[in-house]
Amino acid sequence: MDVMMGDLVLLEKEVNPVMSALLDNSLEATALHNHFFFEEPRIFYMHVHGHGKAEDLARRAKPAVDLIGNAARPAPASGTGSALSSSIGAARIAQIVGHAGEQTGPVYQITIGRDDLHIRKMGAAINARVGLNTWAAFIGSDQDAAVAGDVAMLAHEIMPTLKARRANGIDVVAIHQHMNATQPAIFFLHYWGRGPAEKLALGFKAALDKLGKKAHH
Repeated sequence: MDVMMGDLVLLEKEVNPVMSALLDNSLEATALHNHFFFEEPRIFYMHVHGHGKAEDLARRAKPAVDLIGNAARPAPASGTGSALSSSIGAARIAQIVGHAGEQTGPVYQITIGRDDLHIRKMGAAINARVGLNTWAAFIGSDQDAAVAGDVAMLAHEIMPTLKARRANGIDVVAIHQHMNATQPAIFFLHYWGRGPAEKLALGFKAALDKLGKKAHH
């Protein structure tokens, strides 16, 4: 049983195709971030991990590596390319997600705390009000909407959440931590997507359903 660890240097357009190739081959993306400001073109770093026989690991990594330098720019989720309006169906989004949100101007945001986790840092309770939450902000119309947000995850929830996001065509923007020395450790996934509002809400719900489940060892 060998261990593979590494770091992939990716253009912005390569990040999510490469991540999907890793996940489809049972490899893990453990972090996604920047090393620089103001670079042109933009460069992202994806840390990867896997275990198994060395030859098998190489075979599973190859589809992702083959995309580096060769990934086509993804087509926009909306074919219109028009500016987003503010006529989104908030009631339908709330129905799909199973949680009501708040309307602030053109933005409809749903914020869900991790009430299943009881975490304290320096004596203070870490709760939804101070960032231990999963949220999604929607803007646009029913036909052409955008969503952005953040997911608070335990370590064993990272891979199922990533797979749910990519399976629903939502781009992963970052994987990192917001807090040090918490028990258990909490990881955060930032994401972005554009398309029909109902499809985006279903994608958010699919990832939300991966949270709060017990780890399978």
